[in-house]
Amino acid sequence: MSKTILITGSSSGIGKATAHLFHEKGWNVVATMRNPQNEQELNQLKNALVTRLDVTDPDTIKSAVSAGVDRFGTIDVLLNNAGYGAFGPLEAFSMEGIRRQFDTNVIGLLETTKAVLPLMRKQRSGTIVNISSIGGKMGFPLGTLYHGTKFAVEGMSEALHYELAPLGVAVKIVEPGAIATDFGGRSFDFTNDESLTEYQPIAQKVMSGFESILDIASPARVVAEVIWTAVTDGTPTLRYTAGEDAREYIANRKALDDAAFFNSVKQIFDL
Repeated sequence: MSKTILITGSSSGIGKATAHLFHEKGWNVVATMRNPQNEQELNQLKNALVTRLDVTDPDTIKSAVSAGVDRFGTIDVLLNNAGYGAFGPLEAFSMEGIRRQFDTNVIGLLETTKAVLPLMRKQRSGTIVNISSIGGKMGFPLGTLYHGTKFAVEGMSEALHYELAPLGVAVKIVEPGAIATDFGGRSFDFTNDESLTEYQPIAQKVMSGFESILDIASPARVVAEVIWTAVTDGTPTLRYTAGEDAREYIANRKALDDAAFFNSVKQIFDL
């Protein structure tokens, strides 16, 4: 009997690449997104269900999980992929914008996880894969909100893996580096207020720095393949890096003290 994966944020990038890969491997795929009516590819696949899920809307989470179970019987893997990156000076963000970042990247992840856990607890098997980032291991300039959410994903996942292991449920964290997705487009929310003149020099340098980082981005398929490994390798490994730059950044963060690492980041952004 084929296994089933439910993926949040399947309309593009890592989510879509993972949906295609697992489908190619013979899995059932519940591909969820905020606007399924716009999807033109995944809804053509056999054994794929495209349905609405907005991680900030609890009713859509419940209905998507129910639809997946109704169609395929259960959910064996949850990929918490939906998210975006809010960057900019903290003072430039409204409290609404701050809450939106945490509601999407943290609260939505927790609520979606809670929705599938009764199934996995009952069947005493399953895997939760949370997409973190190298940004969950280190902070870059003007990333107060984004890094806050990804550091949270790391801590939540690490704690949860103890909680769920006795139930037969594995927790995995995937930490991509720069990936050629629309993270640099609609999934990258740079907020600035030019009236805050003191922040403008660093804002301009950070934007230029990110352009150079994204120029060497890995394809989304690279992350999908790491997710496949995390789900199928049968090991208790918690963390997986995705992309050569991710391995390099994380190795440097481990090897260097704070002062040395901060200097290396300042060089990237010409600070």
